[in-house]
Amino acid sequence: MSTAESSPALGAPAGVATGAIFGRVMGLVAVTVGFSALGIWVGQDLSGWQWFVPWLFSIGCLIGLNVANARGATGLSLTLLFAFGLLLGISVGSTVYYYAATDSSVVAEATAATALFTAALGAGGYATRRDLSYLYRTLFWLLLALIVFGFLLIFINIPGGSLIYAILGLVIFGGYILVDFNRLRRAGQGEAIPLAAGIFLDVFNVFLIFLRIFSRR
Repeated sequence: MSTAESSPALGAPAGVATGAIFGRVMGLVAVTVGFSALGIWVGQDLSGWQWFVPWLFSIGCLIGLNVANARGATGLSLTLLFAFGLLLGISVGSTVYYYAATDSSVVAEATAATALFTAALGAGGYATRRDLSYLYRTLFWLLLALIVFGFLLIFINIPGGSLIYAILGLVIFGGYILVDFNRLRRAGQGEAIPLAAGIFLDVFNVFLIFLRIFSRR
């Protein structure tokens, strides 16, 4: 049996190993989403710039989990992943509850749309045999451009600017979902936690964008 057909560590068929990694990553994403939902409840009464503190700490958790994972500190990396989800949830808690109070159906619709969007693009990325990791650099620069565009919208009134921003955001984060799930196809066990963090962040941003879109009705 060739190396490409078996797991180097266990001698298991590659399909079995890949399936195990897929299950672990998606399980971690689901738990992180749960922590994020808890965070949204905790942060529902935040006001003004209070959201910025948990958001800033969440960035520290994201950096920390990647460093810890690279050093083999799996337990710490896992803890930081769940803290990352919790803190991001807290940072947007008041925003989500505002949308829910304005129109109770918006959050449910955004959740359903996010699930369908992620499932469709994730399946496409996972089914693609070609390595799409070369797209990460392009997506990074597009994301920077989107951030700059969003910053300009604060000071410049562009007709339809908010909708344009949302559509571009879906395209960019949809691209990240596609590439992250494609990477999951060939990932090793050591990449599970960082990949879960990346996919969670993709889903989190897509959810916020759908909230913005559905609230415009």
